[in-house]
Amino acid sequence: MKILFATPECAPYVKTGGLGDVSAALPAMLAQLGHDVHLLMPAYRGMKVSGEIGDGVDLPPYSHWPAAQLVPVKIANGVTLLLLACPALYQRPGGPYVDASGRDYLDNAMRFGLLSRVAAQLGTVHSPLRGWTADVVHANDWPTGLAPLYLAQSRMIAPHEPTAAGILTIHNLAFQGVFPMGEADALGIPHPWRGMEGVEFWGDLSMLKAGIQFADAITTVSPTYAREIQTAEHGVGFDGILRARASRLRGILNGIDRKLWDPSQDALLPQRFSRKELEGKAQCKAVLQQRVGLAADKAAPLFAVVSRLTAQKGIDIVLDALPALVKAGGQLVVLGQGVPELQAALAEAARKHPRQVAVTLGFDEGLAHLIEAGADAFLMPSRFEPCGLNQMYSQAYGTPPIVAPVGGLLDSVTDATADPAHGSGFVMKSCDAAGLGDALARALAAWKQPQQWRRIQSNGMARDFGWEDSALQYIDVYRAAALLANGGTASELTAT
Repeated sequence: MKILFATPECAPYVKTGGLGDVSAALPAMLAQLGHDVHLLMPAYRGMKVSGEIGDGVDLPPYSHWPAAQLVPVKIANGVTLLLLACPALYQRPGGPYVDASGRDYLDNAMRFGLLSRVAAQLGTVHSPLRGWTADVVHANDWPTGLAPLYLAQSRMIAPHEPTAAGILTIHNLAFQGVFPMGEADALGIPHPWRGMEGVEFWGDLSMLKAGIQFADAITTVSPTYAREIQTAEHGVGFDGILRARASRLRGILNGIDRKLWDPSQDALLPQRFSRKELEGKAQCKAVLQQRVGLAADKAAPLFAVVSRLTAQKGIDIVLDALPALVKAGGQLVVLGQGVPELQAALAEAARKHPRQVAVTLGFDEGLAHLIEAGADAFLMPSRFEPCGLNQMYSQAYGTPPIVAPVGGLLDSVTDATADPAHGSGFVMKSCDAAGLGDALARALAAWKQPQQWRRIQSNGMARDFGWEDSALQYIDVYRAAALLANGGTASELTAT
C-alpha cells in the first residue's frame, strides 16, 4: 500500500509534542511492515536532515498559492521524507506555528493550507511525484485538516479518476485551526462547503472540522478518548459533529519507540537495568537526587513530573497535593515549562523545601530519561489526556504511574488496588486534589511493601507498548477507508 503521512512536525527534525513522536514512529513501523511510506512536512528553517536527497520537484504558483518545491529524502528507517520547501512560508526564526515571541503566525491558514493541498495532490492522478500516487493520505490534526476536503473536491470534479482515501487523526481536539471565514477564498474552499455541514464553526472556518467532515475515516489516539470526545464534557464544541460521524471514528492507542525507551539499552542512563535485574534503578535514583539537589535518601519515595506545566496536565492538582506528599517524607522532581504562574508556584515550593522538591524549567532529553529511570513513581493527574506517552515510558522503566481516569491513561494503566495481580500503576478516582491524594496514599502504602511494589514494577515492565499492533490497526483503517472512498460501508471502522 502507498501511504502518504502528512504532518506539521516530526521528531527529531521538529517537535512540539506527542505528534512529533508519532510522526517519527508510526511511518517507520508501517515501512517495516512492508508498505511504501512517504512523509510530507514543511521544510522549516534550521532543519538538519541526513539521507539520500533526490531531485526537487517544482510546484508552480496557482491562484493564491505561492510557488514551492518538493524535495524527497530517503532516510534510514525506510521512509521517504518529502520536504515542502516554500521559504516565504516556512523559513522563519520561530517555531512551526508561532513566531519568536510566541504569537501565532498571521498567515497560518495559508501556510498549512498549502501543506494540505500538496498532500491531497499526492493522492490524485495529478501527483507531482512521477510514478508515485498515494492510496491513502493520512492527515494529522488541524494543520493538515484541509487535505480530506481537497481530496473530496478532486473526487467531485473528476469522479472517474482514482483518488486516495483521506484519513484524519485527531491527536488533541482542543487545537482546532480556527480562522476567519474570509480565508476560504484564498484556500479554495467551495461555497457550498462553507456552512455548518462543512467548515463553518461559530461563523469562522475550522480546518479540524473540515477534516472531520470530509475524511473517509477518522482516528484518535486512544479508544477511551474516541468515546470521550463524543461527549459535551470533552468534545470542545465538536461532540455533536463527532457523534454524527461516529461510524467513521476509531480509537487506536499510540505506541512508544521501545528501542529509544528501554532501560536495558538506554545510553542516557548512568546504569542500565531490566525487569529481571532491577539493581541499576537504585543507582539511577541516587544520581538523579544528586543532579537535581534532592536529599540523597534512598528510603524517600521519589515522585516525578515531566510535562507541560499547564492546568490541562493537572499541575495545580500536584501543587494542592504537595504538602501531604512532603509531610509523608516524599520527594518531587519536576521537569517542564508552561504557564508562568504554575512555574512560579513550583519554584516557590522548591525554595521552601529544597531537599524534597526540585524543579527544572525547560526541557532536557537526558534528564527526562534519568527521571523516568530514577524516580519511584510518576504523576500524571491530567484533566484530559488523548493518549499520553510518559505513563508508558514510566511502566517500561519500572516507575509505576499515578494517573487520572481519562483518555489513554485509562487504556494503558491497570490499577494495582483494583487488580493486585496485574496492576501496573494507580488510577485516581477523580481529577482533583482529593483524587490525587487518595492515589498517592495507596501508592505510598504499596511502596512500604517491597514485594508488592516489585510486582507492580514487574507488571508494568512486562507490557509491550511498541508500535506494531497499533500500526496493524491503522492498516485495517486504511483498507476500510479505501473501500469507503469507493462507496463501501463504515462497519470496519467503528471498533474501539
